[in-house]
Amino acid sequence: MGKIKSTTLRFNLDKPEQRAAWEYLQNLDKEKYKSVNHAITLAVCDYFERQERAEYDPFFESREREEIFVQRIVEALEQSLEKGLPTFLTSYLLKLVGTAGVQPVEQSTEQNTDNVDWDFLDG
Repeated sequence: MGKIKSTTLRFNLDKPEQRAAWEYLQNLDKEKYKSVNHAITLAVCDYFERQERAEYDPFFESREREEIFVQRIVEALEQSLEKGLPTFLTSYLLKLVGTAGVQPVEQSTEQNTDNVDWDFLDG
């Protein structure tokens, strides 16, 4: 029993932050959190770990927000591709089938590379 510690929490419901905390704890998703104690433990650990990371890395929160933003963009692109790719491939294949017997137009032997951004390709 020496490894279990107890503490008491008080919430002043006249203060908006404390009222919000109280309401969160009263409306916990019982499937996600085992108990109020479990939720408070996760919240306290997350809070202090973030504080430590921000102390050592002042750009931590900005970088984290950027990563979340980029992830949202990637997910949106993936969803758009999933929706649009079948239509694109179908129209492309129909175009190929429709031009199957047509001779290709002569292409110049010179390649126009004036508008290629070589720095972008390297890096």
